Amino acid sequence: MTMNTAGKSKRGFASMSLEKRQEIARMGGLSVKPENRAFSKDKKLAVKAGRKGGSSVGPQNRAFTRDPALASAAGRKGGLARAADNE
Repeated sequence: MTMNTAGKSKRGFASMSLEKRQEIARMGGLSVKPENRAFSKDKKLAVKAGRKGGSSVGPQNRAFTRDPALASAAGRKGGLARAADNE
């Protein structure tokens, strides 16, 4: 059993390397065909889910609140994507 500095055992995902955890996560993402993913079929559903998730995080913990440059870059990227969709 591997022990960390606090004296607690590291089991399961905690004991795996970053590469192994990413490999497992990737397999989960590939288990559903893109055409069967709800958000790929219904963009409004994805927007609604994003809003719901965002509202569950306190304002002080939101990434855009802490990093205005990140918010600016995301807005720019979204605006460019929308403009490309409208062409």
